[in-house]
Amino acid sequence: MEKIKRVLALAGALLLVAMYACTLIFALMDSPAASGLLKASVAATILIPVLLYAYILIARLLKERSSGDDDTSDK
Repeated sequence: MEKIKRVLALAGALLLVAMYACTLIFALMDSPAASGLLKASVAATILIPVLLYAYILIARLLKERSSGDDDTSDK
């Protein structure tokens, strides 16, 4: 399980670096589509980590709740 977490963390870090690189490339492009691509890239750079963090928090809360329900049923 620990190895899977490390691989996923590395993949997430690489995804963030790729999004930052895309944002830089789109900012330097001189094309009509560059403005839209830059806006989408900046939005993805902000939203994806925020959504992943929210997912982790919700998963942690649900895991604690399910393990807490098991403890109360034993009493």
